Amino acid sequence: MLIGNVVVSPALVLGPMAGMNSLPFRLLCRRAGAGLVCSEMVSANAIHYGSVKTKELLVTCGQERPVSVQVFGADPDIVAEAAQHVAAAGADLIDLNMGCPVRKVLKAGAGAVLMRDPDRAVSIAAATVRAVKVPVTAKIRIGWSRKVQCYVELSRRLVEVGVAAITLHARTAGQGYRGPADWSAIARLVEAVAVPVIGNGDVFTAHDALRMKRRTGCAAVMIARGALGNPLVFREAAGLLAGRPSRQVPARWRLAIALWHAQAAILHHGEHTGIRRMKAMACWYGRGMPGAAKFRREACNASTLAELSQAILTLARDLPPEYVVEAPHMAPSEETQFE
Repeated sequence: MLIGNVVVSPALVLGPMAGMNSLPFRLLCRRAGAGLVCSEMVSANAIHYGSVKTKELLVTCGQERPVSVQVFGADPDIVAEAAQHVAAAGADLIDLNMGCPVRKVLKAGAGAVLMRDPDRAVSIAAATVRAVKVPVTAKIRIGWSRKVQCYVELSRRLVEVGVAAITLHARTAGQGYRGPADWSAIARLVEAVAVPVIGNGDVFTAHDALRMKRRTGCAAVMIARGALGNPLVFREAAGLLAGRPSRQVPARWRLAIALWHAQAAILHHGEHTGIRRMKAMACWYGRGMPGAAKFRREACNASTLAELSQAILTLARDLPPEYVVEAPHMAPSEETQFE
């Protein structure tokens, strides 16, 4: 897939997830086979007012490129200004968040609420395209509700002002992350616009990615929650897309990745913040394994790298050598905790 002058190969994208997509996780997913990785969503207002914590979210490195940084905001001028800071920090692409259904984002007039105000959405996109030299993309939903589905018309207008690719999460804002994603909407958008369409929604396994690509004809598949605790899903999906047989990795190797991830998180964030951020992620690494409940308790009680590492090693020690975890679908309560 080509977005402007940015090559995305293989055609697999790590989707943005608040609180999860820090630099160490993006590096893991890129090395595992993601063709493009995305940052956590970043507030344009926070960049505008000089938030130190927000500036930390803009840190990238050469080994993860190409990397997209997602920005959300309601004011075209502020979003465009923020995009300039993001591009200067090293982002290869700027992604505009027009699909987040989280209440605090909606209250700010950003995210999925822009599906109800397409003129503002187009103004934000046009201002951003004018402000930066890197390609600008947009992540949208089918619409605000099942009765108001504006994604095709909005996408056409976004493309007219210079947006280089569209990611469609195939649910409405009202659905949040519940209910089945409507992949047929992705297929309709592929036919409606001339830019690459990235499909998103209900891709938890490598086989899901292959099915979405075949059913919709999308240029690339976005994997988000399916990569939590299992960055190697990109490796398996890339193999399937290339026609190679599927081969899942034993759970012990996923836990070996968890150890590296924990160490990298400490190096990047410092021990206090790194451990705090790793607690939830560690639970995803152990999901579905024998002894996972005990491991979750130990991981959540860990306050040092040594304690968290010991919990991971103990879980790995008790696993059969070739034990493989089957990737389950998410329950509704789990689907919303990373919004």
